[in-house]
Amino acid sequence: MRETSLALALSFFAFIMTVIWGNPFIRLLKYLKIGKIIREEGPDTHKEKLGTPTMGGLMIIAPVLLITVLLNAATLLGFDILGQSVMVPLFVLIAFGVLGMIDDWEGIRGSRKGLGMRARTKLLIQMALGIGTAFALKYIIDVPEMYWPGSPESFDLGNWYIPIATVIIVGFSNAVNFTDGLDGLAGLISATAFAAYGGIALLQGQFFLARFCFTSVGALFGFLWFNVHPAELFMGDTGSLAIGATLATLALMTGQWLVLPIIAIIPVSEIISVVLQIAYFKITKGKRLFRMSPIHHHFELLGWSETQVVQRFWLVSLMAAMIGIAIIFME
Repeated sequence: MRETSLALALSFFAFIMTVIWGNPFIRLLKYLKIGKIIREEGPDTHKEKLGTPTMGGLMIIAPVLLITVLLNAATLLGFDILGQSVMVPLFVLIAFGVLGMIDDWEGIRGSRKGLGMRARTKLLIQMALGIGTAFALKYIIDVPEMYWPGSPESFDLGNWYIPIATVIIVGFSNAVNFTDGLDGLAGLISATAFAAYGGIALLQGQFFLARFCFTSVGALFGFLWFNVHPAELFMGDTGSLAIGATLATLALMTGQWLVLPIIAIIPVSEIISVVLQIAYFKITKGKRLFRMSPIHHHFELLGWSETQVVQRFWLVSLMAAMIGIAIIFME
């Protein structure tokens, strides 16, 4: 009970910190003219979002970084508040956040205005970061490599662990990136998944990891204060790449990554819709499987309002997260 209370208290603290510094941060972004550039081929309703401040992922990363560093400093002084293992997801959050920030900057002020970094360059950097993280998980903090749902024993994947973990980290980094297209969508979906893995970590006795998860949930809720429709701020690649990679890392640290596609069913659906759209377009020489991908745009073009898409996707995500947790602990 004490551990749950502390984790929830950290979530509330992160929320308050994020909300307090939100308005000054937005004013700074407006002053620096760091605004979103909208794709011409996107839905017409998105044109009004042009110029909305982006790089809002910094609003999420900063409080998580500050709280985690302060708690680790307390640990070094002899207070059992946080464990050194959470430095791995913290590193992932920062590293992928920096990559996303460079991508956002390139898209706003760089030579590839409106496009961002070249996809191949970004993917190579993601893979390098993913491989490094996988090695740290396996050889430095020695995480459980895989649990079958309902089984108390972890399975050793041997040499397969590094490529599998890398694909999961890179894949979910991009999956959340594709999900970030509507006001509040990526934030709500991610907060739900972080809370789910925070609960899993608590039930496993990984209390330090649970605290990190719920600190992230609080920061995401604080960001959503400004990101719900109509959004005053977008997370940009700064947030989406970092959140997706960190979520994958947390799943790997619990060893319960087999249910990640269920708990994070919306990001998985988003990236699959993009892959299917591209494949179908090439195979049929120009035809489209969906009206537009990622799939949230397909539902917009079917007539759903932006708020309807976000709320219905979040309801599906919430139910899927509960199902995922139930699968993990079934006997």
